Amino acid sequence: MGGVFDRSFKNYDFEMFSLSHFVIITILLLVSVCLFLFRDKLNTTHCRRTEIWVAISLIIMEVSYHLWMLMTGSWNVSHAIPLELCSISLILTVILLLTKKKIIYEILLFTALLGAIQALITPSLNYDFPHFRFFHFFYTHLMEIWVPLYFTWTKGYRPTIWSVLKLCIFLNVLLPIIMIINKLVGGNYMFLSHKPDSASLLDVLGPYPWYILSLEGLLIGLSIIVWLIFREKGAKQIEVARNLPIQ
Repeated sequence: MGGVFDRSFKNYDFEMFSLSHFVIITILLLVSVCLFLFRDKLNTTHCRRTEIWVAISLIIMEVSYHLWMLMTGSWNVSHAIPLELCSISLILTVILLLTKKKIIYEILLFTALLGAIQALITPSLNYDFPHFRFFHFFYTHLMEIWVPLYFTWTKGYRPTIWSVLKLCIFLNVLLPIIMIINKLVGGNYMFLSHKPDSASLLDVLGPYPWYILSLEGLLIGLSIIVWLIFREKGAKQIEVARNLPIQ
C-alpha cells in the first residue's frame, strides 16, 4: 500500500497546532455553535435517517481503520483492541445513535466531552492531512463530541447527578477488566499498566498505581462540572428566557 494509505508517516508527519490541526479545532467550534443555534430546526422526522447514516459511517470508518492496520501489518493485540476511552466512546456513540437510550447518553456525555476534546486538542497522532488515519482520527473524535451535544440541545436529553454515579460504576466495572486484559496481552490500554513514555498530565498525578486513583478522582470532578453546565435546571432557564417578551 502507498500514498494516503501508507504505513509510513514520513510524508505525512503530524505536527500539533499546525494549520491542519487549527482547521480541525475551528470546525469543531463552528459545528458545535451551529448545533446549538439551530437546535430547534434540527429536531425533525428526517433527522432519524441522518442519525442512522452517521452511525453507519462511524462503523465503516472504524472497520476500515482495522482493515488498514491488518493490511499494513500494524495491527497487534497489545494496542489495537478498542479499549481506550475514546474507542469505548465511539462504540457508545454508535449505540446511542441506533437506540437513543438515555443511559448510554449519560455515560457518553462525560467520556466523550472529557476524553475526545482532550484528544482533539493534544492528539496522539502521527499522520497529517490527507492521510487516511488523519481523517479516521478526527472524524470519529469529532462525532463523539457532536453526537452527545446534538442529543442534549436538539433531543432534550440532560444529565442528572445520578449520571455521574452511573459513570463511576461504569468505570469501576471497566477498569479491572482492562487491567486483566493488559496483563494478558502486554498492553497499556487506558494507561493502566504504566504512564505514557512522553510527557503527560499523568506525570503530576503521582507514581504508579496511585495516579490511577488520582485520574479517576479528576475525571469525577470534571464530570460534576459537565453536569452543572448541562443539567436540566439550566435548560429550563434558557427556555424561559427565550419565551420572555422583548422589553
